[in-house]
Amino acid sequence: QVQVVESGGGLVQTGESLRLSCAASGRGATINAVAWHRQAPGKQRELVAIITAGGSTNYADSAKGRFTISRDNAKNTVYLQMNSLKPEDTAVYYCNVHFQAAYTYRDSWGQGTQVTVSS
Repeated sequence: QVQVVESGGGLVQTGESLRLSCAASGRGATINAVAWHRQAPGKQRELVAIITAGGSTNYADSAKGRFTISRDNAKNTVYLQMNSLKPEDTAVYYCNVHFQAAYTYRDSWGQGTQVTVSS
């Protein structure tokens, strides 16, 4: 199993920035793609950004041009740099880690980190 811990959330004002971190740990596991999702109150969880093992990235339309996902494989950590934040970015952000262990492919979720953007 892989444990996932998110950090970096907080309360910011419109236009400010935050950097979220997603740290994955697990013996014998190979981390593959990692995605950031978010869930606002009363809404469904949605994909924000994803990065493959090779570093390819993809973003939701709402994140393009403002958010950047990156990874440090040596630290098994994925980052989400969020710039020009808007009130509609307010949500709990979750990290979803896809990994291979013991010849099986699985995924794990973190507990989430709250991001609140005030107007």
